[in-house]
Order: sequence, then structure tokens, then C-alpha cells
Amino acid sequence: MENVGPLRNGPDQFPDQVTSATAVVDARGIVTGWSSGAQRLLGYSYKDVIGCPAARLLGGNADANVLFSAVLEGRGGPTPLRHQDGHYMDAELQAYASLDREGTTQWLIVGTPQQPRPHKDEATTEEAFAQCHLPVMIYDAELRALRGSAGAARELGLAEEQMRGRRVTDILPPHICTTVEEGMRRVLETGEPERFQVHGRPRRGARDRYWAVSVSPLRNLEGQVRHVQLLALDVTEQHRARERLALLNDVSAQVGSTLDVMRTAQEMADVAVGRLADFISIDLLDGLFRGIEPRPSATGSVALRRAAQGSILPGTPESMIQPGEVDYYPESSPPARCLNTGRSSLHRTLDEAIESWQVADPERAGKVRDFGIHSIMVIPLRARDITLGVAVLVRHRRRDSFDEDDLLLAEEIAARAAVAVDNARRFTRERATALALQRSLLPQRLPAQEAVEVAYRYLPARSRAGLGGDWFDVIPLSGARVALVVGDVVGHGLRASATMGRLRTAVRTLADVDLPPEELLVHLDDLVTHLRAEEDTTDPEAEIVTDLIATCLYLVYDPVSRRYAAAGAGHPPPAVVTPDGKPEFIDLPAGPPLGVGGLPFEAVEREVPPGSLLVLYTDGLVEVPEHDLGKGMALLRRRLERPAHSLEATCDYLFQKLLPAQPADDVALLVARTRAFDAGQVATWDLPSDPAAVADARDKASRRLADWGLHEVVFTAELVVSELVTNAIRYGTPPIQLRLIRDTVLICEVSDGSSTAPHMRRARMFDEGGRGLLLVAQFAERWGTRNRAGGKSIWAEIGIQNDRS
Repeated sequence: MENVGPLRNGPDQFPDQVTSATAVVDARGIVTGWSSGAQRLLGYSYKDVIGCPAARLLGGNADANVLFSAVLEGRGGPTPLRHQDGHYMDAELQAYASLDREGTTQWLIVGTPQQPRPHKDEATTEEAFAQCHLPVMIYDAELRALRGSAGAARELGLAEEQMRGRRVTDILPPHICTTVEEGMRRVLETGEPERFQVHGRPRRGARDRYWAVSVSPLRNLEGQVRHVQLLALDVTEQHRARERLALLNDVSAQVGSTLDVMRTAQEMADVAVGRLADFISIDLLDGLFRGIEPRPSATGSVALRRAAQGSILPGTPESMIQPGEVDYYPESSPPARCLNTGRSSLHRTLDEAIESWQVADPERAGKVRDFGIHSIMVIPLRARDITLGVAVLVRHRRRDSFDEDDLLLAEEIAARAAVAVDNARRFTRERATALALQRSLLPQRLPAQEAVEVAYRYLPARSRAGLGGDWFDVIPLSGARVALVVGDVVGHGLRASATMGRLRTAVRTLADVDLPPEELLVHLDDLVTHLRAEEDTTDPEAEIVTDLIATCLYLVYDPVSRRYAAAGAGHPPPAVVTPDGKPEFIDLPAGPPLGVGGLPFEAVEREVPPGSLLVLYTDGLVEVPEHDLGKGMALLRRRLERPAHSLEATCDYLFQKLLPAQPADDVALLVARTRAFDAGQVATWDLPSDPAAVADARDKASRRLADWGLHEVVFTAELVVSELVTNAIRYGTPPIQLRLIRDTVLICEVSDGSSTAPHMRRARMFDEGGRGLLLVAQFAERWGTRNRAGGKSIWAEIGIQNDRS
């Protein structure tokens, strides 16, 4: 149809020849032009009809020239046309007369399929678009509005006539316009639909809304994009629902990360501020910070301690107090009523309750005026049917007031946070109880003894698991010896602390029997096994526990022989630092932990120079999250290469260098500097197994006491020596030895080759014997017996005045 130009017939322009069904017929009625639109309408290709009579395309025997003349004169109507497949279809024909290049008349025929007329009760497409309640707009290639639905007119506050010809920038706020126009341009360029969201107010006075915008291309018959359709759906409620779910998810994930009451409350404030409120304060009843179950006052003003607060403004200027301080609320104020009733409330600043609160609290009223606070929510923090405190949420920068949905959301946040706060409170209470129990079971002060100089440190764990079962002890033994003990019960909490106390008591009891280290651990292992068997694991309310396991290190040092004996039960080995500054770990056999049962323990015995350091510790000192036990022990050895001069400074130095800021496990550290008794403090005599030796032993002891200047105890010492030597000669076996040790007390020891332990008995009135040990018990401060290699020793301690010159 290249021979058909843009001809005009009267004032009307020809229809678009590219997109319409058009044909050219000459004066003889022969088809000389055929468009692709005509091919789509009737199915004939260009080659099929060019040069053929036009009458073949008409229904019946109509004359083409007569028909075209009638159409040109406006007398035409629906004309039947023959489709290529043989069926007939009605079409509206328009004829335009023109001249070809040779000046001969020709016809430009435009055909449009006839559409069925709608029933008078049926809505037309035009009516359906105009009445659509959804905001729908049609824009041209210059992004000017062509059409707008009733929904668009309603949301924009403009009639359709007011929208036509206007761009988005003439209607919507700038930040929305940019997004929408850029999206429409991309659709016009690419022909691909786009979806995006915008946020804002569609007109002045409307509320902030969220819109899901869909921009689709509108194509002509040739597939070209000439216009775009814009559909906007109000998804404000869906968006807010997603925001609420995201906020609640963040509350679950972020609130309660620690078991500290203040930190837990602050986590709630951090999550809510900016997303729900412009300012939030969280006040808790004061007893909560001590782990006590809170009980609000029944009448009068309410005193609450500020646990946390947050604001969108730097420095939280809306607050009247700082975290940790106490705020007072009048009895009639919403927070006080909320605390007493346990119910939430939603307020505007013009409400009677808020106005009366401002009258009773002028300073707070000034804050309301200064910051333009207009909406307030008061939410109780309740957990396990206990009201723990109150959260107050306000808005002053955000123009929208709180609504009922916001109140429900705040209540859900407060409920979840309250459980975390109550968990922190219960942890605080249990930790305080366990710590008090543990401190009561640990040494309150170290006993007096001269064998070693001692310093110690104990640091409770700061983890969620609670306190552990670490302990230490210093136990004076007979013969001026001392026992150093450290242990660790596996687990945390009250159970571990209680078990630790029982084991410490058992160790002290077994130490008084003067058992060797390896034998003491055997008895302690039996005790742990029995304790585990006694636990009732069928009680449904009992704490879920693991097997009762403990470790222990027991070391005995003798200042007379300058030797130590040590045995361990699954415990890290002690370190020895000689006076020349060389640290090393004792090569201690790795015994099984206490509670395993049935396995032996071995002890090692070594001599150590006077002034050496014995370092005993629990695994919390060397096994931390940053490294394992082996690396921790290597670090400990390195830190001990240059110990501080004082033992106290050494303990502080090791804690500072080896521990993190918040240890996950308990740590017990015991550092002892060994002392040695010189020859002038010890006197030893071998005695024959002869009753006559009793007087000689008494005389030797008397002379040595005189040399030591202990005249005030000569009589008592002679009596004790006489009875102990007599008892050894009468009931024991050779060899017999007498030893006096001048310590903080005078120690009298008599050893013999018999392993039979002596015992006191009640002597009758006329019995000649049986009163010796009874006299010793009366005159000595302490007395006892201990087994040794090749026999036993009976000892007695006599008090002296320690005023040595």
C-alpha cells in the first residue's frame, strides 16, 4: 500500500493505515493495495487479493463502485465481508475517494469489525473503568494523565477532568513523584511491567499510606507501547502487619540476650524506640534489682527505679531522671494505676487522666509542652501473674497518634520483655543465693600456720549458667604441716555450690585423720559416688542435672622435711616456681575425676627449696573461650616466670593477664610460698624401749624448752611427754622417737613401730593405768595420731605465747 498517502476527505483525517484494516480499490473495482490489518481481519494475504476484483470480498452480488459511492455519501451500513475460511462477517466500511498518480479515481477503504451493541442493563467498558473503585490511571508517552478511575479521583481528591493533562509531579509529593515517573519511563522504554512501593500522603490532610504500585504497558495492534496504565493498591495494613511481625521477631531475638535486669530492659527500649515510639521509659519495682519478688505499695505514690530509656533525640532530653534513679508517680497517675491493676491504657494529652497527672506533677507537664507530646501508652510488664514494672511510650515527632493496634503490639512486646526481665530477676536471686551459700562454705579467713605464706582469689562466674562449684582450702595438719586443696564440681547453680560444701567438709574431716593424699582421694571418690546414688532422679520438679562429677587436688607440705606430697583426681597439675624464678608443672599422675569410682590414685613426693611458690588453681583460670587448656597452661607458665614480689600482687597479676572481662566459669587460685623450720626449731631424740627412758625423755624435753625460753609450759610438756613415751613403750614397738617442734604452738610427737592406733578409755577408781591419754587430752589444745611409713605417731599441741625475740 505504498501508493496510498495521507489523503484527507473533508476536515477528518484518515485513520491510522498501519493499525487499521485498509485496502485500495481502483475505478475498475480491482484491489491494488492491501494492509496487514486487512489480512488480520479477513485472513487473505497480500498476494491473494492484489489484482483481484473487490466484489469477491463482498457478500452477495454487490457492486463495489456502487457500494463505495453509497458509503462515501453516508448511506452505508454494516457490510457483509467474506473471510478466507468462507464465513461472513459484518464490518463498518469507510470509503475515501482520491486520485492515483495518473489522475484516475481510486478508493481507500477502511474496515472495522462491527461490535455487538450492549444490552441497556449491561455496563460498558467505559463505564466499568470510570466507576472502578481501585485507583487506576492511564498516562501517555509524555507522562500526562489521559484517564483516571473513580478510585483515583477519591484518593487524590481531584475530579477526572482536573487530572487530565497533568503529570504526576503536578499531583503527588516530590519523593513519590520521582519513584513513579521513573518507573513509568522504564515501562515505556522496555515494555516490561514494573512493581514497586511508595510511601507518603496522596493529598494534604491524608494519613501516611503505603502503596503497591503496578505500572503496565498498553500496546497498539502493532505491539507498540503508546500508553501506560498505573494501578495503586493501598497496602498500609499489610505493611504495618509485616512491621509488627518484624518488630516482635526482633524482640524475641534481641531482648534477653543477658541475665542482667538493667541490660534486658534497655534491650526492650532499643528495639521499640524509633519503630513504635519516639520516647520510651521502663521503670521497675526496686526489689526486682535484688532478685526479690516485687510487691507494689497498696496506697500512696509509687516509687519505681528507672531501668532503661530511649529516644529518637540524642541524650533522651524528654526524661526527668537517669537509669538507676528512682521516679515517683502520684497515686492517680496512669503509671500508678497500671501498676496496681495490671492493665494497659492509651491516652491523648488532652485526656482527663493526663491533665490531672500534669497538675500533680508540674515538672513533667513542662516536658509534655516543650516536646509537643501528644500520644501516650502505659503498658504493664507482667510475667507469671506478677507486675514487675511499667513502660511508658510517647510520640511527639511522629504525627500519627497511637491506636488500638499499637496498644496490642506494645502489650505483646512488653509481655515478651517481661519474661526476659523476670528470668533475669530469678537468675539474680538464684545467683545471690548461690553466691551467699558458696561464700559461707568457702574459708572466711585462713587459719594461722607457719608452714607457708598464702594468698588466694575466688571469682564467681558471670555466665547464664550461674555459679560453679569451685573451692579451695588451707588446712593445718599435725607436725606443723599444712594441706593445700583446690577442687571443682562439674556444673553450675545451687546444686554445684551445695555439693562443693559437702566435699569441702569431707576433705577437712579426712584431713584430720591424717590420711595420705592418695588415700584421702579414694575416700572422697567413694563419697561422691554415694552422693550421686542418693539423688532422686525421678522427681519431676527436680532440677535437670548431669552426673555428679568433681575434680580435686590435695597437696601436703612439711616445713620440717621441706617436702610435699600431692595427688590429683582429674585436676590440672599445680605449678612450682623455685626461688630462682623457674616455673614448672608437677609431673602428677592424671587420676580419674571423683565420682568415676573403682580406679586408684597415685601421689608424688618431692623436696622443694624454701621460698618456692606452690600455685594451685581450677580450670577456669587456664581454660577460657579464647584458647584451650594446653595453651592456657603455657600462658600460666610464662606469666609465672616473673612473679610479683608479694603473693597478693601475684594473684592480681595472674587474674589480669589470663582472664577475660566476664569469665564464663568460676576461678579459684591459691598461691603459697614455702617456709622451712631451721634446726633450732626442731629437737629429735631416739629412745630405748625401756620404762627407765621416760625420766630421761622428760629431762631432755625440759632442758630444750628452757633453751627456747618456754618456761611457762615446762610442767605441761613434761606431763605430756611422760604419758606419750610411757604409752609407746608399754603398747608400741621399737624404734621409739621423741620430737619437739616449736611452731605457733609447741608440738610433742612420739613415734613407734606399731600401727595400732591408741584410744582413750574410762579407768575405774582403783585401776593403776588407763588415764594417760585422758590427761593428754585435758592438758593439750589438740592431740591425735597419724600413720606413717613403719608405724605411727601420737602428737599433742600445747599453747605457747608467741613473743619470740
